[in-house]
Amino acid sequence: MKSLKIMILVLLIQTKIFSQQSPKREMRAAWISTVENIDWPSKPGLSDKEMKNEMIAILDNLRSYNMNTVIFQIRPTADAYYKSTKEPASHWITGTQGVAPGFDPLQMMIDEAGKRGMNVHVWLNPYRVQKDTVRDVLSKNHLYFKRPDLFLTYGKTRYFNPGLKETRDFVASVVGEIVRKYDIQAVHMDDYFYPYKIAGQEFPDDKAFAKEPRQFKDKDDWRRDNVDLIIKQIRDTIIANKPEVEFGISPFGVWRNIAKDSQGSNTAAGATNYDDLYANILKWQKENWIDYVTPQIYWHIGFDRANFEVLAKWWAEHKYGANVYVGHGDYKISNTAKEPEWRSPDQIVKQIEMIRKMPLIDGSMHFTASTFLKKGDTLRKPLVEKEYKYIALTPEANRIVRLKPEPPTNAVIAKKGDKAVLTWKAAFNDKKYVIYRFPKGKITDFSNPSTIYYVTTALKLEVPNADLENYVYALTALSQTQTESSPIEFSTK
Repeated sequence: MKSLKIMILVLLIQTKIFSQQSPKREMRAAWISTVENIDWPSKPGLSDKEMKNEMIAILDNLRSYNMNTVIFQIRPTADAYYKSTKEPASHWITGTQGVAPGFDPLQMMIDEAGKRGMNVHVWLNPYRVQKDTVRDVLSKNHLYFKRPDLFLTYGKTRYFNPGLKETRDFVASVVGEIVRKYDIQAVHMDDYFYPYKIAGQEFPDDKAFAKEPRQFKDKDDWRRDNVDLIIKQIRDTIIANKPEVEFGISPFGVWRNIAKDSQGSNTAAGATNYDDLYANILKWQKENWIDYVTPQIYWHIGFDRANFEVLAKWWAEHKYGANVYVGHGDYKISNTAKEPEWRSPDQIVKQIEMIRKMPLIDGSMHFTASTFLKKGDTLRKPLVEKEYKYIALTPEANRIVRLKPEPPTNAVIAKKGDKAVLTWKAAFNDKKYVIYRFPKGKITDFSNPSTIYYVTTALKLEVPNADLENYVYALTALSQTQTESSPIEFSTK
C-alpha cells in the first residue's frame, strides 16, 4: 500500500510539472494594433493585395509561435475595420476615412485565423473618436457632424462624452451590430476608458454632470458609474445577441495602490484604473459583467513600483470567477532598453514560467503582433523550444454556458505519395477541429498537448510525411465556447 501511494504521488507530481511546462489549454494571444498603423496595415493607402499579404504574414508568424488567439483592433477611433452601417471605414486603412478597401478586413481575419486554428477577439475603444484634432481626418458622414453635442475634446484628442446616455446607447449599438454579423470569439476593450489625466487640465464634463447627475454629489463616483453603465449595457447587448460570445477587458495593470485602498496591490503606480481612468474593474468581475480580465502588467519581475510577480498574484487572487490572462509587454524587449531586464526575451520566458505556477491564471496576451515579426528567432526560439513547444487549445470561459459539439463524421485518410489528405464532415455545434497524432496502436492520452498535430476551421488537411505505417490520426470538434467533443479515429481510404 505504501509503495502504491508513493507511485501515485510521483505521477501527480509529474503531471503537475508537465502541465506547468506545456498545458493543453492556455490562452496564447497577441494584440494586432491598428491605431497609427502599429501592426496592420503597415501604412495607410496600400493596395488590397499588399494589405492581404501583410495580414497573412502576421498570422503565419503567430502560428509559428503556436499562438491560438488574435485580438484585432477594429474600432480604434470611432471608425471601422469591418463593414459598418454606423461608422466610416478607418483612415488608418486607405488614408481617407470613409473610403473602405475592396475587402472586409475583419472577415478576412476571421477566415484566415480560423484556418490556422486561432480565435479572433475584436478590440474596440469605447470613447476615443479622433486621436489628434489638429489633423482633419473625420469624414463628412461621421456622427460628429450630426451630433456634435455628444463629443468633447481633452488635450488634442476628441472623445464621446462618457456622461451621456446617448453615448452609451450608440456604443452598445455598434457592439450589437458586430456581434450579430461576425463569427467572433469575444469583444475586447483595453485600458482607455476615461483618458489618462493631463497635468493641469480637468476633463471637460461639467455640463454632462449637471445634466445627468443621477443623484451623485461626487464627480469621481459619477464618472465611475458612467463607465459601469456602459460595461453593463455592452454585456447585456452581447447576451441578447449571442450569449456564447465572451466579453473581456484588458485594464491598466494596477487597480488601486495599497496606500489608497487596503484591498489594493502593494504597488506605487503613478496612475490607477479606479482613481484615474474611473474603471472599477473589480466591480465588473464581481457583478459577472465581464468574462475575462487581462491586466497589462508591462513591468519586469522585481520592478520596485509595480512588481510583475506581486501584480500577477494580486489579479489571480481577485478574479471572482472571471478568467484571468496576463498582458505581457513584449514590445519592451530591446538590446538598448534602459532596464537591463528587457534586453533579452528571457524576461517574457520567466514571466510565463512564473504564471504557470499560479493555477488561477489561465494564460497570456502579448503586446504586440509586430514584436513577434521584428524579433524573429530571437523571441521564437526560446518560446517554441520550451514554453510554447506544443499547440494549446484556448481555455473555456468560466461564465459562458457551454455549447457541446457533436463529434465530426466521415473522418478519412487518403494517401497521396509522401503526403496524406485528411477529410471529415461537420456535425452539430462544430466550429473548429483538433487533429491528434499518436504512435500506431497507442490512442490513449488526449490530455497530452504533444499529441495535438493541428487545429483548424477547415474540413480538410494535407499532412506531409504522414508516415501512416507508424502513426494514426484522430479528430475532435470544438464548439464556439471551446468545448471539445469526444474523439473519432481516421480510417484509411
